Parts: sequence; structure tokens; C-alpha cells
Amino acid sequence: MPKNRGLVSKYELPDPDAEVGHCVHRIAMHPSRTNVLFMQKRWDVMRTDDAGDTWREVSGNLPSDFGFPIEVHAHEPDTVFVVPIKSDSEHYPVDGRLRVYRSRCGGNEWEALMQGLPQHDCYVNVLRDAMSVDSLDPCGVYFGTTGGQVYASADGGDTWTAIVRDLPAVLSVEAQVLA
Repeated sequence: MPKNRGLVSKYELPDPDAEVGHCVHRIAMHPSRTNVLFMQKRWDVMRTDDAGDTWREVSGNLPSDFGFPIEVHAHEPDTVFVVPIKSDSEHYPVDGRLRVYRSRCGGNEWEALMQGLPQHDCYVNVLRDAMSVDSLDPCGVYFGTTGGQVYASADGGDTWTAIVRDLPAVLSVEAQVLA
């Protein structure tokens, strides 16, 4: 049985309410709430509270609802991170300003996190698997770009530092805490 009631594909399918064919970019969940999933799909940020039986859009005040990665904070199951990009044909941040957006209420209301990130002439992308969180307290957030940079935030996204530069395009980022 499809788990996609509420998903709409307004730009990619002839029937926007089709049961199959949706372009899912990434799904994330917090381990303490396995019925609550967040999805970054081709044109929307979505949320389900019933393990996918029904979905609702939570793109809220994002500058674009197109993007690839989505992650949930390690200790705050209603805190979600996304990196919006301009569109499906222009894979770079809106207005050339790299920003991570955080919602602390599980969607709809988003705040731009930009301290330490390039805010002009930035034309990179952040791919599906190129964002990760760690389990430290405070939670660390990490992402890599197609321009070869890896950024880290040790304070849940409030401030960012480039920890690596000049790599090839970063396809995946995985955070681990070693005991």
C-alpha cells in the first residue's frame, strides 16, 4: 500500500495526485519518534505524524521549497534542518546566499542560519546525503557542498565554520562520535 496520501507533484507528474512517481530527495526521523518523518521532496518539505499514512506540507516561510538534504536534531525531535536551493533547474542557493534553515517547531516556521556561511556569489549545491548531525550536546550539524567545502556548526546551526575546503564535490557527509 502506498504511503503517500497528501503528497502532490505539481510540476513533475501529469496527475499531481498520483500514488507513484514522486521525487523524494531525502527522509529523516528522530529515533525517539519513529512515526514522525520529515521529507524533502522535489518541490516541498513534508511531514507525517502517522508513519507515512498522511503527509502535510511544512515548507512555510522557506525562500524556496526545493532542496535535497533534511536532518533532524539529535536531541530535539521537532528541530529540523534544510538547505533550500533556487529551483530544479538552478541548483544553487537562492540569491547566491548559502543558508541553512532551521525549524524548531517541526515545520512551517523557519529561520535562516547564515553566520559564517558565504552570503554573496555562492553558487554551490548541497546534495541529498551531504548533511548530517552528531549526537553531542549541543548537537553538531555538518554539510558539504558541490564546491568542495564542508561546514560545521557546534551549536545547533547558530554559527558555521568551514572545516575543509578544496575537495571535489562532496556527495556524502556522515558524523560519528567516538567514545
